[in-house]
Amino acid sequence: MHFYGTAFDEANRLTGTADGRLELVRTRELLRRHLPPAPADVIDVGGGPGVHAVWLVGEGHRVHLVDPVPRHVEAALGTGVSAELGDARALPAGDASYDVTLLLGPLYHLLERDERDRALAEARRVTRPGGLVAAAAIGRYASVFEHTATTLLAADRVHDAVRDILTTGRHEPGRKGFTAAYFHTAAGLEGELRDAGLADVTVYGVEGPGWSQLKAVEQETGRPLPEGHPAFEAALRAARLADGHPELLAAASHLLGVGRR
Repeated sequence: MHFYGTAFDEANRLTGTADGRLELVRTRELLRRHLPPAPADVIDVGGGPGVHAVWLVGEGHRVHLVDPVPRHVEAALGTGVSAELGDARALPAGDASYDVTLLLGPLYHLLERDERDRALAEARRVTRPGGLVAAAAIGRYASVFEHTATTLLAADRVHDAVRDILTTGRHEPGRKGFTAAYFHTAAGLEGELRDAGLADVTVYGVEGPGWSQLKAVEQETGRPLPEGHPAFEAALRAARLADGHPELLAAASHLLGVGRR
């Protein structure tokens, strides 16, 4: 919570870089495949400053955001979204309260399996029968692609941290400038959703195989790539082509698992 409260501005993560915008565009279009017609009751767990909540409200859904970081809740309230402080492992909501439960962040930072299980159990609990649960995860191999693109993999401390992520899935707080994080395999995320009692589970690669090339171009040129740039459009098309090809899930920076209660 300290990392997001003081050291990192989550408000710009999905808008400030080309790979962040790719994540936002793809998350929107993947969720739209599964969301019920508006107006649906949606709880956005770990929703940060409300980037996803805002577009969901704009499409006619009723969204309540829960986040453990005070400045995120304050920012979300500033957009007009309903929001409160809370923990994904103990949600401030009654049983079967929502048509849709989103966890587009909490699983990133729960290193222990039992904590992730608690968060998914809570998500299932507050979702109505037949409702949608969608959970995002950081891909196990994201650091390899990212730090090759940024050239930081050439540094021993980064190399060693990435090696440990590949081996264990864990990133301990303070290593290579990031907070505590868990990096899922696609099979691991699918298994956790199924073990939580969710049905019809599907896992998508959010950004597909081209996201790190966008990062490399921005790193090399020092200039942002707009969404209309041919490189962005190519990466977006690559992500769409990758859907339905499970072997390409490993290339995505983030995974999105969806299932039904």
